[in-house]
Amino acid sequence: MFVEQRIYTTLPGKWRDYLALYEAEGLPIQLRILGRMVGYYTTEIGGLNQIVHMWAYTDMDEREQKRTALLADEGFRRYVAKMLPLLQSQESRILRPTRFFTPQWQETPQ
Repeated sequence: MFVEQRIYTTLPGKWRDYLALYEAEGLPIQLRILGRMVGYYTTEIGGLNQIVHMWAYTDMDEREQKRTALLADEGFRRYVAKMLPLLQSQESRILRPTRFFTPQWQETPQ
C-alpha cells in the first residue's frame, strides 16, 4: 500500500472558502469513490493557505481506477469547477511506507 499526499495552496485568505465547499460538495464524493482517507489537514507554520490531504491505495492500478472514476463523476466535475478558482497551486506525492513501518490501515503481520 501507499499514500498519495496532495497539497493544495489556496489564494490568500481563501482556505476557509475552500474547506466549506469541500466539506459540502467534494468530501462526500471522494469518500464514496476513493475510500481510504488517511488525513486532511491545514497548515499553521511554514507555507500558509495550504490544505494537505492523503489517500491510501493498494497499488497504482487501484489509484488509476479510482481517480478515473472520480474524474468521470459529474458531481465531482461540478465541484472542481467551483474549487479551482480558489487555488493558487496543487502538488501530488506518492509516499511508500518503509519496510519497518506498518501503516495503521494495514494489519500487522502475525
